[in-house]
Amino acid sequence: MKKRRLGGQGLEVSALGLGCMGMSEFYGAAEEGEAIATIRRALDLGVTFLDTADMYGPFKNERLVGKAIADRRDDVELATKFGNERRPDGSWVGINGRPEYVRAACDASLERLGVETIDLYYQHRVDANVPIEETVGAMAELVRAGKVRFLGLSEAAPNTIRRANAVHPITALQTEYSLWTRDVEDEILPTVRELGIGFVPYSPLGRGFLSAQVRSQDDLKEGDFRAHNPRFQPGNIERNLELVDSVAEIAAEKNVTPAQLALAWVLAQGDDIVPIPGTTQASHLEQNLVALEIDLSGVDLARIDEAFPRGATAGERYPDMSTVNR
Repeated sequence: MKKRRLGGQGLEVSALGLGCMGMSEFYGAAEEGEAIATIRRALDLGVTFLDTADMYGPFKNERLVGKAIADRRDDVELATKFGNERRPDGSWVGINGRPEYVRAACDASLERLGVETIDLYYQHRVDANVPIEETVGAMAELVRAGKVRFLGLSEAAPNTIRRANAVHPITALQTEYSLWTRDVEDEILPTVRELGIGFVPYSPLGRGFLSAQVRSQDDLKEGDFRAHNPRFQPGNIERNLELVDSVAEIAAEKNVTPAQLALAWVLAQGDDIVPIPGTTQASHLEQNLVALEIDLSGVDLARIDEAFPRGATAGERYPDMSTVNR
C-alpha cells in the first residue's frame, strides 16, 4: 500500500482511507457483520486509515469500528470526531465546541472504540458560539494527556484554520472534495498548503453519485439521506447525470469504472491529499483500490475538467448549509 503524509507532525497513513459512516447510518440499513468484514478486509489490503465519528449512529459506528480493530489496533491510523452533538435516540442537540464537552466527548469515544489513544481527533463542525482558540486549547490538552496524537478540523474556513493552527499544530483538514464539489480549491487548499496541513476529502465519490450507479431516487434505499440532498432532487439530478455520464465515457476509454476515475482524479490533486471513500462491501473497497494504480496525464486531467467543469454541479451540498463554517 502506498503511504501519504498528513501534515508536518509525523502522521503517515495509507494513501486511500476508509470512511465508515455509512456502515451505521445515513445510507439505509447496513449489516454489521458485513461492515466488520469490510473493515478487516481493508486492513488486510493495507487500507489502515479508518474514519468514524461519535455522531454516526449515533455512537454505533465507533463501537462497530472498535469491534473490527479489537485485535489489530497497531495496524490502524484511527480518526474520529466530536462536535455534532446528538442524543442516544438520534435527536439533534447542536454543534458543541465547549472545552468541557471536548474532554467528555473524547473520553466517551475512547471507551466506545476500546482504545487508549485516538490517532487523529477532529472537531467535526466549528461552533460559532465558542472561540476556536478555546476548543483547540482543550483538544491540545488531550494531546498532552496522551489521549490523542494529532488534531484535525472539519469544514473550517481559512481564518478559522489559521487561528486554530496558532494554538496547536493542525495535522489535517477534512472537507468534502470531489469532481462535483471543488470550492475548496479557491481558498481552503491554498491555506492548508501554506500552513503544512494535510487534506482529507470526504465524499470523494460525490456520495456515490460519481459511481454512475444512482440514476434516480428510486435507486436509494429506505432511510437514505440522499433523498433529501438538493443534488439528488428532480431538476438537479438530471443535470448532474449528464456530467457523470460524460466522465463515464472517459472512464470507459481507459477501461476503468467511473468511480475509479473519479477517485484517481482526487488522488492526482496532490500528495498531501488522502481521500476516504466509504463503502459497506469488501468488493467495492477492492474496486476503489484500483484508483491508486491509475496514472492520469495532463491531457487526461484536462479532458476530465472539460467533461465535468468546476462549478457545474446543480444544487447545494446539504439542504442546510448553515453548519458549514465560511
